[in-house]
Amino acid sequence: MWDKLALILLIIGGLNWGLVGIFGFDLVAWLFGGAGTVLSRTVYILVAISAVWCISFLFRDQRHTAISMTD
Repeated sequence: MWDKLALILLIIGGLNWGLVGIFGFDLVAWLFGGAGTVLSRTVYILVAISAVWCISFLFRDQRHTAISMTD
């Protein structure tokens, strides 16, 4: 469950960075009233925590990961 949540948040973050890079448009900031608002900062922090969590994917035993992904 945590792995899927982390991946969803990373997808959101990646798409947001793509929008910033291509169009100069920060969707998270736009949705929540600016980059400095509490809600925007919370989303940014959650995306960062998700990225740190997903680093562990690189070091997991693939046999264990394949089994746990089917649960």
